[in-house]
Amino acid sequence: MSSTLLEVTRSAHEDVERLERLVVKELQRDPASNRDQLFQNRRVRNMIESIISTTHKLVEIYEDKDSARKDEIVALGGQTASGVNLFGAFYDRLKEIREYHRRHPLAPVVDPTEEFDEMLKEEPHIEFSGEEAFGRYLDLHELYNLYINSKFGEPIEYSAFLDIFSQFHKVPRHLKLTRQYKDYLTHFLEYLISFFERTEPLQDLGRIFFKIESEFEELWANGKVAGWGNKDLENGHIPSRESTIDLDYYSTVEELMEVGPEKLKEALAAQGLKVGGTLQQRAERLFLIKHTPLDQLDKKHFAKGTHTLQVNGGSIVSQQNSKKEIALMEIKLLRICEFLKEKIIQTKENIEKKQALTYEEMEAEREEEEVQGDSESDDDEQQIYNPLKLPMGWDGKPIPYWLYKLHGLGQELKCEICGNHSYWGRRAFERHFKEWRHQHGMRCLGIPNTKNFNEITSIQEAKELWEKIQEKQGVNKWRPDLEEEYEDKEGNIYNKKTYTDLQRQGLI
Repeated sequence: MSSTLLEVTRSAHEDVERLERLVVKELQRDPASNRDQLFQNRRVRNMIESIISTTHKLVEIYEDKDSARKDEIVALGGQTASGVNLFGAFYDRLKEIREYHRRHPLAPVVDPTEEFDEMLKEEPHIEFSGEEAFGRYLDLHELYNLYINSKFGEPIEYSAFLDIFSQFHKVPRHLKLTRQYKDYLTHFLEYLISFFERTEPLQDLGRIFFKIESEFEELWANGKVAGWGNKDLENGHIPSRESTIDLDYYSTVEELMEVGPEKLKEALAAQGLKVGGTLQQRAERLFLIKHTPLDQLDKKHFAKGTHTLQVNGGSIVSQQNSKKEIALMEIKLLRICEFLKEKIIQTKENIEKKQALTYEEMEAEREEEEVQGDSESDDDEQQIYNPLKLPMGWDGKPIPYWLYKLHGLGQELKCEICGNHSYWGRRAFERHFKEWRHQHGMRCLGIPNTKNFNEITSIQEAKELWEKIQEKQGVNKWRPDLEEEYEDKEGNIYNKKTYTDLQRQGLI
C-alpha cells in the first residue's frame, strides 16, 4: 500500500480545511462585473460540492464497516489482528513502501497548495442562450408559443405574456385538468429551475422545495390551497358554487335544458364529465348523476383522464392525484417567480426597449455591450481614481467636475409615469419624454404622448389635463342642458335650459 487508511483520513481532513479556507478567500474578493460575480458563485459551489463528497468518504471511513480502520489502529500499538509483533509489522510496512517506489520510480510530486489555488483562477463553463444574455434575462419564447397555441391560453404579445404567465388562478378549473396544461407547467418548472440554478448556484433549491412540499401537504389536507377550493375531495372533484347545479329542483331533462348550454358545460366540467354535444345531450349526461353515483357511471361519460378506477372492490379517483400534482407545481412556480422577480422585470423592460429600437440601433447596442465586456476583462487591474463618482466620458475617464456642475448631473429628477425612474440632469430629463419608457407609460394610461404633456411627470396631473382637453374639444361629452329636448302642450320643442327658464317665468 502506498498510504495507510489513517493517512487517507488525515489527507481528507486536510483537503476539507484547504477548501474551506479557499471558500473564505474567494468570498472576500469583490467581483468587478456580473459575469465575475457569477463565476465566483460557481467556483464556490464547486468547492462546496467537493467538501460534501470528501466528507461523505470520511463518514464511511469512520463507520468502519469492514473493520479496516480498527485493524490499523491495533497495528499501531505493536499488535495486529493476526497477532504479529511490533517489529514484524514495521518491516512488513517498510517492505510495502519500498516495493511501491520500486514500481513507480518517477512518480511526480504534486503540491496540493498549488492544485487548490488553481481552482480560484478557473472560469467555469455556464451555458446561456443568446436571449438570456449570460443570466440577465429570461428566455420564455418557447413557453410563450406553448401558451398562445393552447386551449387555456390566448393570442397575446410576448411582453403581455411576461405580465400574466404566473397568474395561474385565471385559468378555468376544467382546463387545468388537461394533459396539455400539465405538460406546460412541467416544462415551465424545468426551465425556471434550470435558470435559477445557473444564475444562483449558492441557493439550496432542494431545501426550499422541501419546505414548500411540507407546507403544501398540510394546506391540501385542510382544503386551503389557494385556487383549488375547500370542498370535500373524496369524489375526486371540487365544484365551485358558481358551477354547481342542484339537481333536486329538476325532475326531467327538459327542465334541466332551460338552464342553458354554458351553465350545463360548467356543471359537467366541475364533475369531470364530458362537456361536448348538443344542449339535450349535455342535459341528459348531467341528469344521470341525479340517481347514479359518479363511481358507478360508465367511463365513456367522463372526460379523458378523469374516469374513476376500481381497486380492491373500492373506488379511487385518478383525477385527485393529478389535481394535487398540478396544484403543487403551481405553488413551486409562484415561489421561484418571487425569487426571480427582478429578472422578470428586467426581461420585460428589455423586450419593451427592443420594440422601440430599429435593427441598426439594436446592432449598435449589441456591439457596444461586447466592447464594454472586452474592456472590462482587459482593464480589471487598472483602477480609475474617481472619488466624486463622476460619470464616465467618451474616453472611459471621469468627466471634469465643472462640466458635471454645468449640466446639472447631480440633480435627480423623477418621473412617476416612467415608474418613478430617476433622470440625472436637465438634459436627460427633457430628452426622456420622447424615449420608449415614457411613451410606454403614456400608452398604459391611454393618453397620447403629445407636446401638451411635456414637463408633466405626475399620473394624476396627466389624467386631469387629458380630461380638460377632452372637455374643451367636446369629445364624448354629452351636455344635457343643451342637448336634452323638452316638448310643451303645443308641440314646441326646446332644450332643457330654455324650457326650464320659460317654465319659471310662467310662459309655458
